[in-house]
Amino acid sequence: MSQTQKTSKKTRPMIELRHQPSGLNAGFNGERLIFSDYVMNCQQMLAKVFARGMADQMEKRVAGNAPFELRPSANFQAGQAKPYRRGILLVHGLSDSPYFMRHLAAFFQQNGFRVMAVLLPGHGTQPGDLLNVHWQEWADTVRYGTDRLAEEVDEVYLGGLSTGAALSVRQSLMDDRVRGLMLFSPAFRITSRAAWANLHKLYSWLIPLAKWVNIKPDRDLYKYESFPKNAAAQMYGLLQDLYRQLQARHLKIPVFVAASADDATVDSSATLEFMAHHAPHPCSRLVYYTTNPLIYPIGIPQFKIELVSSVIPAQNVISFSHLSIVLPPEDAHYGVQGEYSNCLHYYPDDMKKYAACLTNSPQILQGEVTEQNLRAGVMRRLIYNPHFAALKTSMQQFIENLP
Repeated sequence: MSQTQKTSKKTRPMIELRHQPSGLNAGFNGERLIFSDYVMNCQQMLAKVFARGMADQMEKRVAGNAPFELRPSANFQAGQAKPYRRGILLVHGLSDSPYFMRHLAAFFQQNGFRVMAVLLPGHGTQPGDLLNVHWQEWADTVRYGTDRLAEEVDEVYLGGLSTGAALSVRQSLMDDRVRGLMLFSPAFRITSRAAWANLHKLYSWLIPLAKWVNIKPDRDLYKYESFPKNAAAQMYGLLQDLYRQLQARHLKIPVFVAASADDATVDSSATLEFMAHHAPHPCSRLVYYTTNPLIYPIGIPQFKIELVSSVIPAQNVISFSHLSIVLPPEDAHYGVQGEYSNCLHYYPDDMKKYAACLTNSPQILQGEVTEQNLRAGVMRRLIYNPHFAALKTSMQQFIENLP
């Protein structure tokens, strides 16, 4: 058999150690800790899990997956009764880690914010830790982070990516201390099939593979590639609760949103509905990456929207993905010269294209995983934002206009 034939052969998914719960990362238990101790406890937990079978690049794994905190320089205005005027809690998305919030954190620090970033239970260790987690544990983590931040700042802001955005909106609806939201690729609607995701429990004790939406290689240091059905079920439960909260309460605070119209992970139309019906503050803004930047979405005042083209022929970029909002091209792991490429859409069904996608060929397209894009040629999922510098300018303008 030729090497090409071997590469093209479909790989059979297998349950491995990483697909089992570690026993160390299913719930939130840092309630009474100061934030620095919470960070240290999480670092120790991560090191224990990685020592069991992922000891390679241990230092990078712990540093990238752990929660963290940053303080602004003394040049910025202090709080009236607290050390800092403004602070932001950053919340990562489903199946990823605080690594995705690092560049946003640096931006907010440079703009005078005290920054705290949390690790959601079930994340940052191994995919099996999402098998038994409940969304309420994520909500408890966000509440804890908000409480710790509020002890140090006059003005509390929440920033979230995907699931972290939904959790941030939910917290803001129940917490009058929150003065504004910064949301990125917000997860406001997912497939209705997620409502039935945990039906597998009737038979998965006999067929372990039934617990999983997919089994992938898990090459990434900072984001799970394998995805369990329970994660989808918990996301659905969170969104059901969020919309109950939105029906009972109204957001009156400024909201900044950055999202892609071509997002294949969440329904981007739900982001437009959110901006039209739940972000009435005159300072609210939407940066919307689209392949049709001349067509304004209906229902949202044009002064609230900044349309940005997601087609960049010189870089072979044909659209922006769910993942490509919060990371700059310079990111050492996910950027233009990064050590990781996302080609999971070919695995395991087309291993020949999977191998081609992983190469550094200049012919590889980059974009969101849509049927139309996949027909255009071998494509890598875009994980960085070619317009990240412009996004920072838009965020800075939003901050300068805050009441």
